[in-house]
Amino acid sequence: MEVKIGVQYAPRELVVDSAQSPAEIEQIVTDAIANEGTLSLTDEKGRRIIVPVSKIAYVEIAESSPRVVGFTAR
Repeated sequence: MEVKIGVQYAPRELVVDSAQSPAEIEQIVTDAIANEGTLSLTDEKGRRIIVPVSKIAYVEIAESSPRVVGFTAR
């Protein structure tokens, strides 16, 4: 899963590749917003990303798209 987090006053979004399902990520985000604390996600390499909920502008959850390398015919 690819999760994009927009942070207020930040010029770029945070992009996290997670092994969790979309439902699990949605539940984590919903719980963090309800508790008004921090959003904590772990990426595929085990790194932890922590963002204060008060600074989150949006969260986008999408399937990871495979990276295309070289020349391709479409």
